[in-house]
This record gives sequence, C-alpha cells and structure tokens, in this order.
Amino acid sequence: MTTKRVLFVDDEPQVLEGIARALRKQVDLTTAGSGAEALRQLAECGPFALVVSDMRMPGMGGVQFLAKVREIAPHTIRMVLSGQADLASTIAAVNEGHIYRFLSKPCGSAQLLAAIEDGMEQYRLRTLEKVLLEQTLSGSFKMLIEILGMVSPTASSRAIRLRDYTTGLVKALGLPPRWQWSLAAFVSQLGCVSLPAEMLAKLAADQTLTDEEAHLYLSHPKVAGRLLAGIPRLEDVAAIVTAQMEMPDLKDAPPALRDWKLRNLGQLLLYASLEFDRRVTRGLGRDAAVAALQGSAPRLPQELLKALETLEAIGPEHVLRQVTVSGLCQGMMLEDDVVSLKGIRLVSSGTEVTGTLIVRLQTIAAGVGIKEPLRVRVRT
Repeated sequence: MTTKRVLFVDDEPQVLEGIARALRKQVDLTTAGSGAEALRQLAECGPFALVVSDMRMPGMGGVQFLAKVREIAPHTIRMVLSGQADLASTIAAVNEGHIYRFLSKPCGSAQLLAAIEDGMEQYRLRTLEKVLLEQTLSGSFKMLIEILGMVSPTASSRAIRLRDYTTGLVKALGLPPRWQWSLAAFVSQLGCVSLPAEMLAKLAADQTLTDEEAHLYLSHPKVAGRLLAGIPRLEDVAAIVTAQMEMPDLKDAPPALRDWKLRNLGQLLLYASLEFDRRVTRGLGRDAAVAALQGSAPRLPQELLKALETLEAIGPEHVLRQVTVSGLCQGMMLEDDVVSLKGIRLVSSGTEVTGTLIVRLQTIAAGVGIKEPLRVRVRT
C-alpha cells in the first residue's frame, strides 16, 4: 500500500542500515544514499507516502532535494532527520521544501516510528482530500456541464474544448498538473445559463450581438465566479473563471511560466485557450489561429505560443451520418431535432451527444419509441 511506503535518504550507509533494522517490519521501506538516487527512486518506484532526508549530503543537499520532491511529488509528506544544528539550513528546508517535521539525530526508534506514523496519516488524509477534489468535484461538475448542454449546446461544447486545450498546454509546457486549471476551464462557461436563449442562439450561429447583448455576454464569467466562490476550496477556480476574458498583467511576471502564481498562470492558460478556440471555431487552422493570436496579443509569452502550436485544433469540420439511438456516441452533434414516435420534440438540433443524453434517449426509445434514423454530425 502506498500509505505505508517510506523513502529514507542519507549518505551514511550505517545510518541507513540502522533505520532498516528498526523499521523494516513496520513500514514498506526504501533507502537511497544520495539525493540523485532518491529522485530516481521517486521516478521509477513512486509514489511514496513519506520521504525522510538528511540535510548535509554531498552533491545535492537536503534543502535542494526536498524542494525537488515538493515539485515532482507534491502530495508526498516530507521530513528531515539530521544531526546538523544549522538554523539557517533548517529554515531554508522548511520554507523551500515545506517540511512536515524536523527530527534531530540521534533519534530513538520509538520517536522515529511515531513521527513516521503521523506522516503516513497526514498522507492518507491528503490523498483523501485529493480524491474528493479531483474526482468527486469533477464528477459533479461534469453533470453540471451536461445540464448546461441542454440549455446551450454551444457553451457546453466550448467548455469541453477549453478543458482539453488547457490540459494540452500544461503538458506541452511541462508544468506540474494542477487540478484547479483544468477544472476552471471546464466550468468557465457555467455563467451562460444566465443568458437569454435568443442570445445563445445568435452566439451559436456566430451572429453579431447588439451592444447590450455583448455587454451581457461579457458578464457571464462573473456570474460563474460568484457561483463557484461559495464552494469551499474553490476560491482559486472562482478567481480564474472570473478573469478568463482578461489578459493577465505581465509587467512583474517571472520569466519562466512555472514560477508564476497558480491563479495568474491559470488565468493565462484559460485566456489563451479561449482566444485560440474563438479563432479555430471561426474556421482558422491551428497555425493560422496561433499567428492571429500572436498578432492581436503580442505580449503573450513565446513559450505559450509555441505550446499552442502543439495542440490538436478541434475545428468545425464535420461529416453527416445517419445512426440509430444504439449507434450514438459521445461527441456527436445532432443535426435535427430528436422526436418521439408521436412527434413530441425530445432534444433540440445542435445538441452535443453526451453519456447522460445517450442513456436518456435509450430509455425513451425502449418506452414510447423514437423516430429513427437520427442525423448527426461527426468531427473528422
């Protein structure tokens, strides 16, 4: 079990041997004689619930090593077991590596085991929170996006594309994944539920909005932001969603994107994804969309523009097909209204097919029946 896996790092073999003798029966123990070896163990054998490191080691010291651990394995609990009484190094370890506990050598077996058990319990709680945030919340918001699809298929489809674009940018840029970024992109269009149906129809048809309609449309991020701000732990997501249409302030931004604050970088990723999507859905290819974006927003970081060039543009190209209800697949777009055998309209044309919609139509087809075949558009 991951919750009992512990990695000890110390450059003194006799220390590692003593720890192994004391703890082998209580935990799933792995040892490393240097920071570099420990990083290799993390990459090849991880995840670990807990990493316990010495401070003073040749090559890569404890401060540098634990900061790396925090970067590549942020949920792993980090502790120090060291004989070094250097206050400055201790403070640096706490600040840069976010140390859970600092233990001094010599440390008795009972004290060490108690600290490790506390660290493993902290990891268990942190993992449960991660599951709640990344899976339970994501599942709940997926349902909301499907409901949004019943009100505005265009907004729902855009939300899915923005999530995919944001995730692709994070990967292309080599950034550590943050659930707040993909979730913010996914829920960024929730505010469209407040827009009139007529306006949503004009947006779907790419028609020009009146000044009043345009002003109302620009308010939808703030509507979504207010809805999200009331949910605990979603403050960062709410801030990113609220600012999605605003170009981030680059004046005092660090040169490297990975050094940006979470909210600022999330805003940048979502803003770029929105602008990229707006151009692609109007018929531009990926490279032309990036070139147009660079022309209209020349201050965007070059590494971000390079990352946009790696995305698979989800454009408007479709082919028409005829399928039965049993042949529906997620991602298809309904070309015509879906009606029952008695002529009752069940789903409007232009709706994107989702898993929930498929289940709903299959249930209706087995009951009152549905006129088939259905005409759908499928992306090429």
